[in-house]
Amino acid sequence: MTDYQQPGLETADIETSSDDYARRFAGSVGEWFLEVQREALLELLAPAPGATLLDVGGGHGQVTQALIQRGYALTVAGSAAVCSARIQPFLDAGQCAFDVVDFLHLPYPDKAFQTVISFRLLPHVTHWQRFLAELARVAEQAVIVDYPEVRSVNYLTPQLFQFKKQLEGNTRTYSTFARAQLVEAFAPHGFAYAAHIAEFFVPMVVHRALKTPAVSRLLERASRTLALTQALGSPVILKVVREGQT
Repeated sequence: MTDYQQPGLETADIETSSDDYARRFAGSVGEWFLEVQREALLELLAPAPGATLLDVGGGHGQVTQALIQRGYALTVAGSAAVCSARIQPFLDAGQCAFDVVDFLHLPYPDKAFQTVISFRLLPHVTHWQRFLAELARVAEQAVIVDYPEVRSVNYLTPQLFQFKKQLEGNTRTYSTFARAQLVEAFAPHGFAYAAHIAEFFVPMVVHRALKTPAVSRLLERASRTLALTQALGSPVILKVVREGQT
């Protein structure tokens, strides 16, 4: 592990890498959320098997094991050493690497990794344009990020926030984005839209309240059949690729 002496000012991953945050995904509903996220990510990564991969803010460990099992050469970047705690077994086994970094000044050369991913972080980053610029700079081929889509039931976030806080306890405020807004932010750095996958139509807080993955699966299957998820789903996993790449 490389422990840089000047950790970045953007430190939202300290919370998302904590055991307290992980408890939000405990139980059958939480496991289902992570399954949907994992399958979508692996689908978007499929064109580049075994790629060198940087997971920025990935100390939550939500996709670490799946990426290792698929043979990706994985480095996880966090804003503080404590962010490595949940992936320590993989580090001890030499299955991935971990670096403490400044998210706005990543300590890697241009195009250092074939693919760069970041989950559970962008909505909590203040200087998000600079953050995306850094992801693009160190990516040779593709960048994949997840975000809450403004064109969804997230439009009602202010009304749902108190309900969400009562249910989850430790929820935070977050920024929402439009897909076009993020694609536009990547464009000056030579990246263009490639694909996106919307995860859920029904808000995740409602699925948590239902506490029944079987019912949630039926609701989401119907929503996909009716094209509601494609039109109004969230979170969204967005993939952009460097121009000239497929």
